[in-house]
Amino acid sequence: VVLLFSSLTMALSIYYAQLGKKRLVLLNLYVTLACGFIFLSVKYIEYTHKFHEGLFPGAMFSYDGSEAHQFSNLGMYFSFYFVMTGLHGTHVIAGMGLITWLIVRAHRGEFDKDYYTPLECVGLFWHLVDLIWIYLFPLLYLIG
Repeated sequence: VVLLFSSLTMALSIYYAQLGKKRLVLLNLYVTLACGFIFLSVKYIEYTHKFHEGLFPGAMFSYDGSEAHQFSNLGMYFSFYFVMTGLHGTHVIAGMGLITWLIVRAHRGEFDKDYYTPLECVGLFWHLVDLIWIYLFPLLYLIG
């Protein structure tokens, strides 16, 4: 939900740039950035819980819960889980860096109704990262 909302605020920042409303561009970029921080905070809490339970990737897997014997590929699943969510998190961090760059440029007043191409390009990247999460979430959290 946080990433979906951040896609909306990213799109709104482009919309307001097209209208020449600098303050609303900045507001929506800041909200988008905050959504990225919230998403990463949730992932941090989730990873911490999994590590506490021994659900490490690869050879470090050491989960000994009561249902562990039912699933022979549990270690492989969590290896895949950490690779995919970690790679996605890396792209979220890259997107947040790009959004920070847009915020700096927006404060300088570089975007207006005639020039907003960087907002569109970063917005496309951010939407792609969001779209990938829409596929990863059911694959990793809802199946099984």
